[in-house]
Amino acid sequence: MSSETPFGTADYATVATPAGPFTAIVDADGVVLASGWTADPEELRVLIHPGIRPAALRARDALGAVTRAVTEYHAGDLTAIDGIAVRQVSGPFLTHAWEILRKVPAGAPVTYTDFAAISGRPAATRAAANACARNAAALFVPCHRVIRTDGSLGGFRYGLPIKRWLLDHESA
Repeated sequence: MSSETPFGTADYATVATPAGPFTAIVDADGVVLASGWTADPEELRVLIHPGIRPAALRARDALGAVTRAVTEYHAGDLTAIDGIAVRQVSGPFLTHAWEILRKVPAGAPVTYTDFAAISGRPAATRAAANACARNAAALFVPCHRVIRTDGSLGGFRYGLPIKRWLLDHESA
């Protein structure tokens, strides 16, 4: 299949969490394409890069290891998400920045400035913030762990109350 044509059908499942409904979309190999705190899978599907975006979605009760990781993370096992494979497509900087985000440990948030520096572009704070904003795989690529230099939350696609809940959960 060409990298410029959408995949056929991907599976999704929504699970209740203390932070709200969480939906994940996975490809045929069980790799996360998109995820976040929404019950609307279409809201997530459109975030997936057109080159790998599925044309259709199929509801499932659960997604095996992905659903287990989400449930275990929200129950307190903050490392449960670490081994879940994610597939996102973009240019070299964003792809690299998303890999770096996966290495930011729970309970140790970094500033956008720090994130730019550890991503190899210390002057590119806006590009680092853009990497967070364009991340389709929330939780598994933990953009919620990036905050402003003054300690305020900055932005979060799923709302600041969820970002605050996640940071509090991880610092407990």
